[in-house]
Amino acid sequence: MAAKITIVGAGNVGATAAHWAVAKELGDVVLIDIVEGMPQGKALDLAEASPIEGFDSQLTGTNDYADTAGSDIVVVTAGIARRPGMSRDDLLNTNAKIVGSVVSQVAAYSPDAFMIVVSNPLDAMVYVAKEVSGWPKHRVMGMAGVLDAARFRYFIAQELGVSVEDVHGFVLGGHGDTMVPVPKYATVTGIPISQLLSKAQIDRLVQRTRDGGAEIVNFLKQGSAFYAPGAAIVQMVEAMVKNKKRILPAAAYLEGEYGLDGLYMGVPILLGANGVEKVIEVELTAEEKANLKQSAEAVRELIAVLPSADELRASN
Repeated sequence: MAAKITIVGAGNVGATAAHWAVAKELGDVVLIDIVEGMPQGKALDLAEASPIEGFDSQLTGTNDYADTAGSDIVVVTAGIARRPGMSRDDLLNTNAKIVGSVVSQVAAYSPDAFMIVVSNPLDAMVYVAKEVSGWPKHRVMGMAGVLDAARFRYFIAQELGVSVEDVHGFVLGGHGDTMVPVPKYATVTGIPISQLLSKAQIDRLVQRTRDGGAEIVNFLKQGSAFYAPGAAIVQMVEAMVKNKKRILPAAAYLEGEYGLDGLYMGVPILLGANGVEKVIEVELTAEEKANLKQSAEAVRELIAVLPSADELRASN
């Protein structure tokens, strides 16, 4: 039986994730949104591409959470998008209410699903999802690290004029201005980038990675990135559907790892059929530890002003 994948939010990110998912035939996709007609139209349009592209995944567009019942994986992209000049922090209260409402519905109709949260500010929204759903930590995660790492890897490849396939690396910390790219673990076919690039070049690429989302927002003027986020979501979905046991950077709930407790942070995880199967701890320099702690404090500041889970449930 095909996996049932629900994507909440039929905007650019959600629709693009649906596109990647069915193109890879990862399962049948339900696209749901509060806007009447939009998920239905996008699902039908994408389904009509199936004879051309040769995929047999089924697509459903809906405004009714009953159609999502029994989902294996739920991706939450719902929320307002960041606009030029708007920080991720500005999104906090509005998106907390949206995510809280969505998760309440998801938990009611698909109580055994795994959840990937994409809504911003990411680390706070995935925390909201865990609190509102009451689900265990291995079933609730956030997509950010795959995207941030992909940007870092792309920038490195462009700087060196090499294939992106040969560049590896990851990013730690919160998804935003305080993220922590770790250059010493970035390699080109096993060669550390420190042997290929100057410190000044690496520092510039690290900063561009931190500013990666804002760079695209500033180009688009309205809206934010969606192609790479959609692809990043689907890499995580594929790891679970196919039990690939990928080691990927993602927002996972920490209980002592990296000296942090009680919050979601971007870390390398082992991702398979059982969701977040392990948090991978790597050695960090004193400076990297300090940067990660600073990133964690920024996330804690957001969590501290969030409405409680009970308040979010009551607002639905």
